[in-house]
Amino acid sequence: MKKRFWVLIILVLFSIITYLDRTSISITGIEITKDLNLTEKQFGWIMGSFAFAYGIFEIPMGLWGDLKGPKSVLFRIVLSWSVFTILTGFSYTFTGLFIIRFLFGLGEAGAYPNATIVINTWFPKQEAGRAQSFIWIASRIGAAIAPFIALYIMSLWGWRYVFYIFGCLGVVWSIFWYFWFQNEPKNMPGISEEELAHIKKGREQKITYNTWQIFLTVLKTPNVWALMGMYHCLLYGAYFYLSWMPKYLKNGKGVADLDLAFLASLPFILGTIGCFSGGFLSDFLAKKTSLKWGRRAVGMFGLVMSGICMITSTFVADLNTSIVVLAFGLAFKDFTLPVSWATSADIGGQHSGVVAGAMGMAGQLGSTIMSIAFGYILAATGSWDMPVRIIGLVVILGGFLWLRINPEKKIVF
Repeated sequence: MKKRFWVLIILVLFSIITYLDRTSISITGIEITKDLNLTEKQFGWIMGSFAFAYGIFEIPMGLWGDLKGPKSVLFRIVLSWSVFTILTGFSYTFTGLFIIRFLFGLGEAGAYPNATIVINTWFPKQEAGRAQSFIWIASRIGAAIAPFIALYIMSLWGWRYVFYIFGCLGVVWSIFWYFWFQNEPKNMPGISEEELAHIKKGREQKITYNTWQIFLTVLKTPNVWALMGMYHCLLYGAYFYLSWMPKYLKNGKGVADLDLAFLASLPFILGTIGCFSGGFLSDFLAKKTSLKWGRRAVGMFGLVMSGICMITSTFVADLNTSIVVLAFGLAFKDFTLPVSWATSADIGGQHSGVVAGAMGMAGQLGSTIMSIAFGYILAATGSWDMPVRIIGLVVILGGFLWLRINPEKKIVF
């Protein structure tokens, strides 16, 4: 097997572990709320603390990966977030849990921007969308299996052991990554000259710029701001499925505990289809039409349809139909996900890490606002459906922002 595909397999495992750790708080949220005597507003702040810390450190960690290479940066990221995942199981108060989840977000910041650097280094441009698809499919697999594993562990030992076990997986991965991976394909033992030539197709020569020059140029580029705005809206919707959805199903829809694991995982099962088809279709359309419309058409269609599904689900009377429609909301959103990250690499070029970091930062700020606002809207209206309708409208807005994004306009330093 080609070395770049082995790299992709290791990144797939990385992405599965990432979402096992990230979604564990939502699956255990009902038990945590009871055990620590938390209100729904406090639970929203705990979810928001992770997203906020994750967001504000996305650009620095993406920039660090651009300058130092993703090997050491991803090692630090995965190791630190795994430690804070384990420490989550030692939380006994709202304040303690809030601080640990904030540090968990800080530790995980830059994970996918640095994975994007790896893809941008190890894969030629014509394979980037497909490679991103597999990484995001893996994230959905992790999120899909998390409810079953977490609920089983809880039934045996309680919610704290979910974090102990999931955290240890990341520690093992980070150690393997550090001793196995090489930043440059030419330094990887056993790689062939033929594969090196294939990887180098369309790649630019690496030029290192002043750190502040990179940072300020990115923030002055309207194309990047449009990308950031789109991803802000995308994660405003996506994080609902990762945070509030189990509580929404149980308390808002009256789903029984026995059915909760499957129904909470259903959106992520469908999401694997969205991730797979979105990245491949985008690469196909880019070859047939242009890179601009290959990325834009898929991104816009996915988010608009996602928002429509979320809003529609709240008006459907039949429980099963409503949940299926809601699940398709994430499937269409995930149709856009690999395209978004491939577009950040298209625009960023040799500094794709900082552009991906800027996009990720804006997205996580959307996650933060949604996490906190959900609890307050729920308290103000008494309706579990109203926050979901608002989220759907925000996601549709993100779809139309694709009209302002042009992946063919590479950032000029």
